[in-house]
Amino acid sequence: MQLDPTRLDSQSADFVARLTELTAWESVSDLDRQTRVAEIIADVRARGDAALVALTKTLDRYPVASASDLLLTQDDLQRAFDGLSPDLQSALQAAKERIWGFHEAQREESWRLPEATPGIVLGQEVRAMQRVGIYVPGGLATYPSSVLMNAIPAKVAGVPMVQMVVPAPDGVLNPVVLAAAYLAGVDRVITIGGAQAIAALAYGTETVIPVDKIVGPGNAWVATAKRQVFGRLGIDMIAGRQIRVWNTDGPRLGGDGLVQPSRTRRGRPTRFDLF
Repeated sequence: MQLDPTRLDSQSADFVARLTELTAWESVSDLDRQTRVAEIIADVRARGDAALVALTKTLDRYPVASASDLLLTQDDLQRAFDGLSPDLQSALQAAKERIWGFHEAQREESWRLPEATPGIVLGQEVRAMQRVGIYVPGGLATYPSSVLMNAIPAKVAGVPMVQMVVPAPDGVLNPVVLAAAYLAGVDRVITIGGAQAIAALAYGTETVIPVDKIVGPGNAWVATAKRQVFGRLGIDMIAGRQIRVWNTDGPRLGGDGLVQPSRTRRGRPTRFDLF
């Protein structure tokens, strides 16, 4: 991997300005990308499944015949899990149990105060959302952890329907990701990605059910789309460019420095040299 470092000196007069520019949202999503994402969202809203099929063929190089080809069944997910080695199955199961236990401890319950004044009830009513969509990357790398850490909290909270979207570039899906979806109890899986997947989750199509909130990581196209649909539904966050910072005084310098660029072409590892 060839790295082309940008060097910033905290003692330089332009340090703050350069650091601000480096980490600004505009450095992640320029006007051209924002315009193209808006066009994709409008296309999905107008044409529904037909737009998803066309965009999947063009952008993911996945020659599906119809939207039904994009929808995976629970049998597909179980076969992916059953096809894993016993070690991988055990690792995923252990991760599920730990994540479930952690979020179970976080779960809030409804409560009411004793009725001090007749007819006046004070308290808090905690209810789960009805439908949540999770975006799982499927391009440069695949992350079963993204499935478990987004789907399991929803299930612990009592969300009745968790719908997952994951791109399948060239028609290829990672079986470990599908196995994680099976273990986490994901209800629906659609093999779409990018801005078109976010648009489908936000507005719905004939195949994709609109959701109340979208969570999960993605590239600049996904982040831009989440920003544009926010308000129509909830999102977890608008992620900017990911920056990994590490100190040169450590035995894992090389590995730490390469972690972030391995996740995205636009990731920026940031090293602090102490003098």
